[in-house]
Amino acid sequence: MKTASYVTRLGLDAREAGYQLATAPSILKNKMLTSLARLLRERTEEVLAANTEDIRAAEEQQLSNAMIDRLRLTTERLEALAGSVEEIAALPDPVGQVSQMTLRPNGLQVGRMRIPLGVVAFIYESRPNVTIDAAALCVKSGNAVILRGGKEALHSNLAFATLTSKALTEAGLPPKAVQVVETTDRAVVEELLKQKETINLIIPRGGEGLIRYVDENSQVPVIKHYKGVCHVYVDKDADPDKALAIAMNSKVQRPGVCNAAETLLVHQDIADRFLPAFIKEARTCSLELRGCPRTCAYNPEGIVPATDDDWPAEYLDLILAVKVVDNYGEAVAHIQRYGSEHTDVIVTENYTTAHDFIRSVQSSLVLVNASTRFNDGGQLGLGAEIGISTTKLHAFGPMGLEHLTIEKHIAYGDGQIRE
Repeated sequence: MKTASYVTRLGLDAREAGYQLATAPSILKNKMLTSLARLLRERTEEVLAANTEDIRAAEEQQLSNAMIDRLRLTTERLEALAGSVEEIAALPDPVGQVSQMTLRPNGLQVGRMRIPLGVVAFIYESRPNVTIDAAALCVKSGNAVILRGGKEALHSNLAFATLTSKALTEAGLPPKAVQVVETTDRAVVEELLKQKETINLIIPRGGEGLIRYVDENSQVPVIKHYKGVCHVYVDKDADPDKALAIAMNSKVQRPGVCNAAETLLVHQDIADRFLPAFIKEARTCSLELRGCPRTCAYNPEGIVPATDDDWPAEYLDLILAVKVVDNYGEAVAHIQRYGSEHTDVIVTENYTTAHDFIRSVQSSLVLVNASTRFNDGGQLGLGAEIGISTTKLHAFGPMGLEHLTIEKHIAYGDGQIRE
């Protein structure tokens, strides 16, 4: 297979399918999604068998436990995925929505209409469930999509490709509207980045190296889904019990995902009441702490001294950097210096401090008294997400249906001409 011609064909097929999908009625798109949810349930064993091959290979390659967890599919996770697809089907179709109609002095009625982006190339790593989320969101929003997953999830992704193709066919929609790249050849990514004639948008989602490579080499517009250096700040006016639950959930519920906390900041006035209990709780789940000198003083033998490399780190593992700060201002300054504008949390009972934190921290989701794990399309009512954009363009934060469309201007006249 010649990579260049293969990728060119992917793009041409996607563009043709995208033309048809852009004007497809909602009833057909929803029929596809309903069929896909049904197939996920009916063919669970087939998908799990493919996933087992990926897990076996990952274990042989000695990938981390967190990476294997991201890769693993289960009956429960597939059921949740089917439910997510059904939620997307139930959402209003953004395509064709008209807004901001105004009457100009010359009688023209001017407004805006939502339209699909066209063809999206989605380049991602690990989590195979993302394949279904991306396919469902793109179909509902009228976009054709080319999915290039990581080599570690190839069997799972190809199994999902079979289901999406069947669901599209059952709904009378072009099967090429969703295409999964069938090779792990890295040259495919290089070629995808050149397809400016057929691809409208590239979305990279994965490790820092992948995103930097795509951003620096793409001839197609890119929306980055950059690393999640997420913070939990425990303010002096925090409820210690609430802070303990939020900090632990933010880090350990799923440590290998981008919205897991990577740094815990603790105000010095609450450190004596909070940190001993937190350190004790961390020990029960084998959470490695890397602390500043003041943090290490609470448990000199059990906490690894932090280095300058720990503050901007995205561990994606059971590792957490911990720093005691002198005041609220130092906490915000730390987040602004080391954060990735992904997800940041303040735990406090002080309304004024909470409000100032929301205004001062410019991340895609800023939370008060809640876990970082809520920065997720499903949790925020978007049905699902294609990823969490850290690029401040038309989309910032979880990208759901509306963020996979743009607005064009429309105008209704009655013979007006410009003088």
